[in-house]
Amino acid sequence: MIKTFIGWIWRKLWWAWYLAITLVVCYTRDCLRKRAIWDVVAVFMDSLTPKFYIALTATSSLISALIMVLELIYFQRYGVSFIEQFSLNYISPWIGGDNDNNQQVPECKVWRNPLGLFRGAEYSRYFNATKRDPLTFYDMNLSAQDHQAFFICDADNGKPDYEIMQAAWRERVPAARIKAAHLALEKNADCVTALIMLAEEEAPTMLKVEKILRKALKLAEANYKKTQKSHHLDANIEMQHRRDLNVLIYIRRRIAMCCRKLRKLKEAAKMFRDLSKEMPPIMNILNVHENLIEVLLEMQSYADVQSVLAKYDDINLPKSAVICYTSALLKIRIIAEKYNGGNSLKKGLNQAEEVALEAIHRAVEFNPHVPKYLLEMKSYIFPPEHILKRGDSEAVAYAFFHLAHWKRIKGALTVLSVTWESAFNQIPYPLEKGYLFHPYPTCTELADRELLPNYHKVSVFPQKDLPFFIHFTAGLSSFTALLALLIYLHPQFTGSLVYILCMWIIVPVNYCLDRLETMLPNNVMDILSNI
Repeated sequence: MIKTFIGWIWRKLWWAWYLAITLVVCYTRDCLRKRAIWDVVAVFMDSLTPKFYIALTATSSLISALIMVLELIYFQRYGVSFIEQFSLNYISPWIGGDNDNNQQVPECKVWRNPLGLFRGAEYSRYFNATKRDPLTFYDMNLSAQDHQAFFICDADNGKPDYEIMQAAWRERVPAARIKAAHLALEKNADCVTALIMLAEEEAPTMLKVEKILRKALKLAEANYKKTQKSHHLDANIEMQHRRDLNVLIYIRRRIAMCCRKLRKLKEAAKMFRDLSKEMPPIMNILNVHENLIEVLLEMQSYADVQSVLAKYDDINLPKSAVICYTSALLKIRIIAEKYNGGNSLKKGLNQAEEVALEAIHRAVEFNPHVPKYLLEMKSYIFPPEHILKRGDSEAVAYAFFHLAHWKRIKGALTVLSVTWESAFNQIPYPLEKGYLFHPYPTCTELADRELLPNYHKVSVFPQKDLPFFIHFTAGLSSFTALLALLIYLHPQFTGSLVYILCMWIIVPVNYCLDRLETMLPNNVMDILSNI
């Protein structure tokens, strides 16, 4: 209340503050003149030598340089100015109030990576080889929430194996999760979710993963058939039925991904087609159609890929980098071998080249980070388990799985390299207005920093310039430090140099004023006052 009251007084009665200060100064003017302390201060100021001012200037320059360095480090790490952020968050509310400035950063929705890797067979091997954690705690926490939503329901209360697994999904340490899964299997040898966890986190090879998931699939199908007959009779059985359906679809999808990695492409494509038809609403976040597109690209079944895109590349459906860049890849494939950038500039683009160029611009506008990874201008890492659409995490995941498909089509990357940057001409202000999509979201950088590990340099779009404060502080501190050093070393020369510089500025100004006086009549002020 006190803070609000002071802010209201500052905004509404600011003139009263200035009036009060003026009255106080006028009232105490004579008293201040009579005090002997001011004479002491005057004597002290007169006794100061030029070296003191030089030292003071050098010290202030050093402090300014330190502030500039710290501000630069903070900006490079977090993408914002610390002083600007501090002013907006703490000083502005006191001065301007907080009635309409509670502008929260828009929350970006994260999606589960459709092509996510297996922790035991893939992520753990990467960690053992590099000693780097490929996943962040935030990413793994999101996965734990997904698993609890997929595999747990209220009807499982009282079942020891499911209660163990409910706690196991929240464990941070992999060894503790695996130990809990084995304990759940001791309680119930048919605990499907425990088998899923062992396949995801303990199995060292894809063959072992597939073997465990095949066993879990048989149990999941049996559980689903049990609840399918009577799920409409009881609410608890209905919840179990929905949970069993989620478990069944999850296992089938992961088995299909195992088949893809083991080069059983036809089997994987068939399973993904079936899953895309049977998907319940809660599992739509898995985006199985993107798995199907990737498998068909690996099979080089481009006609089938086009038919899948025709279904999902709809204006009303949410887009993704897979859809936009695959659509561009198919159009580039038609012109890749014969495309010549120089001839196109001279003769103009034909219809196929115009369509391909438009598709590239559309894809780049949706996610501008992808081309740098496809063209290997920037190294990518293991993809996270969750991605942010239009963000750097989605670009990493797309390039990790689809770079081979672009390389397989001769000339595709060449076409992309000479055309992708021209897409930015259509979106000069991407944060304010888009061309084919909504404006680029401002929250992607912060969300990507949470999803991607620290050793990866997050790609930022649009590239932020250094704040004016950093440039100003750098120039001011450098100039004052140089001036203090010159005055200390060569006081007479520096004084003469400063005098010459001042005269260079003053003489042209005086000349212009003199010319202006000769051109204007003497009574110009009277004429202006009459107007």
